[in-house]
Amino acid sequence: MEQTALEHKISLRGVDSLQLLGQGDSHLQEIAKHFQTRIVVRGSEIILRGDENEIKSLDRIFTELILMLNRNGELRPADVETVIAVVKRGEAPAPTAHQNHNERPVIVYTKHAAIKPKSTGQMEFYQATQKNDIVFAIGPAGTGKTYLAVAIAVAHLRDRQMDRIVLTRPAVEAGESLGFLPGDFREKVDPYLRPLYDALNDMIPAEKLKRYVETQIIEIVPLAYMRGRTLNNAFVILDEAQNTTPAQMKMFLTRLGINSKALITGDITQVDLPATTASGLVQIREILVGIEGINFVYLDDRDVVRHKLVRDIIKAYDQHQR
Repeated sequence: MEQTALEHKISLRGVDSLQLLGQGDSHLQEIAKHFQTRIVVRGSEIILRGDENEIKSLDRIFTELILMLNRNGELRPADVETVIAVVKRGEAPAPTAHQNHNERPVIVYTKHAAIKPKSTGQMEFYQATQKNDIVFAIGPAGTGKTYLAVAIAVAHLRDRQMDRIVLTRPAVEAGESLGFLPGDFREKVDPYLRPLYDALNDMIPAEKLKRYVETQIIEIVPLAYMRGRTLNNAFVILDEAQNTTPAQMKMFLTRLGINSKALITGDITQVDLPATTASGLVQIREILVGIEGINFVYLDDRDVVRHKLVRDIIKAYDQHQR
């Protein structure tokens, strides 16, 4: 009995397709020589149709090549030949084609891994960002809120869906004025914005990130510096939003211009504001209920993607506070 051919799709969103496939599709042709599976490139997808085992091997090959391309900034014919040889020997430690790629889509490829939703809550967060212009992700530390938000923003920039990314945080410890701290502007705000830089450094090659920051394609600024601006064609992220006042939250949300999206992340159990000051993130949940185009996603300890003990720590604190 003839075996039914399987079909599997590999997303090229955020990938330099010309580099991956080679000049005149030379890399693609080299790969195709070694397999019977039909390989078709259509838009931002590679479509594989053929034998299950071959599809697994091809999925490994393309995954390894994409990671190598993001790590090195280029692919040489020798790189392609090496990856093919290693995979055909069964030595590649990459994911197989049947690990729910369609359910857990790759958002961006970094130097070391493919970033995709790792939990049900993260998947809900990702899907909400595809359908809504303003999304709130609320949950405890370790649930990947900031990292996933930055990855989604980078994917929009790479796919040219947005012209720029603006990332902001309230610098609560510095009283938002920052004036009394030593050093220039960058030295004053860096400690508060470092987590955003760290995420970007994982996802964008150093030279390209430096160029993006210098040309303000990517801006990383304290929340206080957002006043009076209108952000068009921008992907805007407000991190640590539990430390905004209601007035700051309103100010931020009303910065959104034409063809822009906003992601707001925070943990309402870790508010650093004075006890007499209300959290804008806590309040906004009641104000924006039921507005089309705005979505609230709640993450919990089941979505923790850090060290396994982080989940136990969060549970222990929850139980202690009851």
